[in-house]
Amino acid sequence: MADDKTKTGGQDRERISVNEDYELRGWAKRFNVTPEQLKEAVKAVGTQAEEVERHLKASR
Repeated sequence: MADDKTKTGGQDRERISVNEDYELRGWAKRFNVTPEQLKEAVKAVGTQAEEVERHLKASR
């Protein structure tokens, strides 16, 4: 399913889409990591932003 850019609230803010370049860059900047590091974290723990953040913090 494509990312519906008209729906900007709720669950969409809690999930990371590494397939959307603007989201990948934004989340990587937020977590102060490279896009590649973010992709690896998502691959390891899934798309939940909270889980990805925990994983990245534990990896440092």
